[in-house]
Order: sequence, then structure tokens, then C-alpha cells
Amino acid sequence: MAAFLYQALDAKGKQLKGVIEADSARQVRQKLRDKGWMPLSVESTSVKQKSSAGGRGPGMSVPDLALLTRQLATLIGAGLPIDEALRALSEQTGKAKIKAMILAIRAKVLEGYTLAKALAEYPKAFPHLYRSTVSAGEHAGHLDGVLNRLADYTEARQAADQKIKLAAMYPLILSIVAIGIVVGLLTYVVPDIVDVFVKNGQELPALTQFMLDLSHLITDYGLYILIAVAAAVLLFGQAMRSPVFRGKFHAFMLAIPGIGGFAKDANTARFGSTLAILTSSGVPLVEAMRIASQVVENIPIQKALAEATVEVSEGGSLHKSLDHTGYFAPIMLHMIASGENSGELDAMLAKTAQQQETTLENTVSAMVKIFEPMMLLTMGAIVALIVAAIMMPILELQNMVR
Repeated sequence: MAAFLYQALDAKGKQLKGVIEADSARQVRQKLRDKGWMPLSVESTSVKQKSSAGGRGPGMSVPDLALLTRQLATLIGAGLPIDEALRALSEQTGKAKIKAMILAIRAKVLEGYTLAKALAEYPKAFPHLYRSTVSAGEHAGHLDGVLNRLADYTEARQAADQKIKLAAMYPLILSIVAIGIVVGLLTYVVPDIVDVFVKNGQELPALTQFMLDLSHLITDYGLYILIAVAAAVLLFGQAMRSPVFRGKFHAFMLAIPGIGGFAKDANTARFGSTLAILTSSGVPLVEAMRIASQVVENIPIQKALAEATVEVSEGGSLHKSLDHTGYFAPIMLHMIASGENSGELDAMLAKTAQQQETTLENTVSAMVKIFEPMMLLTMGAIVALIVAAIMMPILELQNMVR
């Protein structure tokens, strides 16, 4: 049986959409008529998938993927065959696109495909890492355990990314508010007060004149400045699509003190956690390194990891190959070396990844705590300068009166 997307009108003329399993489109139409509905369109999910996004199919959000993986692991662990577990999943989801995708995957499984091969029809929803891990679990005969690990990994990645985004949100909002206040003072407060002294012919102090010139610049050319900034952001976004430019920019970021260390920690932590889930699921080390290096976003680190993968494939040890990249912390290398020597590399990789992610979270938290008082001090200093620029001609006028 295959999955079909349908549109129909019920007895009241209301348009309905959904997914239904049948052997053919004709059978779908008959099922709809049996319900008293008028079929408008019936389309196979396989045809829909080929016509969307160049045949790559729809995507799936991280929470949806984690939930689906956890539910599938529970059903398979309970002893249900894969096709029955997929059918149960399709009945539980309330999203038509996900339901259609699950039923299409089930149809492939019923045709004799492995689950990993069936998932390959939807690479946007199930990335290479996910499919390789599922394939290893199928070959090893413990798919439910591997799916549980995948769910843990997906949820942990989402939680880590969410923490970083939330941590960055507060400084961003604070910066926007601070800039807004300063611009408001310069464009509305400073000109009105200073113009009183200008009209009286009083010579303005250098600081006051500078603030007035800055105010006129923002008032007269503020719109053009915003357009220029927006254009620069768009041009930068276009340039970042080029691998050459993106590689140079990533290398530049690594060279910046503070930011470079954070980028190294973030990328090596992602590599370590991905490598841990792959090797513990039964994926060979070289293949696991190749897949894990692809989830690393920084291009210089990614290239260095590709070279390390070649070294390991030629017989080199993992910790020495990673040491040659120059991006991994010594403690991480020592723990990996210990795991290789003791034969417990999987467990040591998991501990290393957890330690790196904890260190990364602490770094982000520390950066936010440092940024807050620094931003407040900077804003206070700017406001103090504006106040001083306003007060200086007033004080000079008082001295002249005396």
C-alpha cells in the first residue's frame, strides 16, 4: 500500500485535506466517496516528494524529529514490527506533511527496503548522521537502543543550541535598546537645547559642537546610513555563500582572541558528541569521523578533521590525528587517548563530549555575565558625555553672567 495526499469536499461543502493509505488513487477516491465526500485531488506522496525541493522532500523541525524518534524507539522496543510502528506513528501525528512522509517510508519498508534506505528518500528530514546511525542499529540488531540514543542526542543538541540562542538574546536586546536611547537623545534632546545657545551667538565647546554635528549627521543621513548597513548585511550574506569567502571569514574568526577560543570549543564539542553517538551505535570509526566532521560548521576545522580522518584510515591513532589539527583541548585529547588504550573509546568519547558541552555552556554564561555590566557602563559613559555636552555651554553662560 502507498500513501496519498487528498483534497475533498464534505457534505457541507467544507474543503478537507489529509493523508490516506490505499493501493491506488482510484481506491482513495472510492474511500472518499464512501464517506460522502467529493474528491478534488489525489496525489501519491512519492510524486509529491519528487516534485518538491528537487526531489529532496520536506524537512522536519528538531522537536518533531526528537519526538518521532523517541516514539519509534518505544514502539520497536515493545516488539512491534517496523511497519506497524510506522503506522502507529502516522496515526499519532497531527501534521499532514509528517504523516504523509511516515506513510511513504512505511510503503518503502513494505516493499523490502531497510528503514535507513527508506529514510534516505527524505534527506532534509533525516540527515546523513541520522540515517547512518539507524543503518548501524539495523545491522547490529538493536534498533530500539540506537533510536533512543538518537533521540537523546537530538534533544541534547536542541537544548544546547537553545541555551546559546537565549543567552545571546539578552545582550542583543540590551544593545538595541541602548542604541535607541542614544540615537533618541542625539536627534531630539541635544538639538533643541543646544540651538538656544547657537541662536544667542554663544560659541560652543568642542564636545558640544561634536555632539551637535553627530546629531545633524544622524538627522540628515540616518536613512542613508540604515540603507548602507542593510546593503552591507545583504552583500555579506551573499558572500558567505561562497566557500572560499566563508573559509577565509571562519579563519579570521578563529584568529580573534576570545571569539576564536569559543568557536574552537563549540565546533570540537559538536564533533565529539556526534562522534560519540555514531561509534556507540556501531558505526566504524573512520566512517563516524567522516560523518561527524560534516556537522562542524567552521570550514578550517572541518578541513583539518578531514585530514585527521585520512590519518586514522591509514592506521594512525585517533588522539594523535586530532592533536595534529591543533584545535582540540589537551584534556580532551588525553581522555580520548585513555579511551583508546583501555578499549573503552565509546564511553570516553561520550564523557569528553559532555565535558566539552558543559565547558561551552559555562563560557557562554560567563560571557553574558561580563557583557551586561560592560554594556551598562558603556551606555552610562555615552549618556554622561551627552549630558556633559549639554551642561558645558550652560555653565559657561553662568560664568559669563557673573
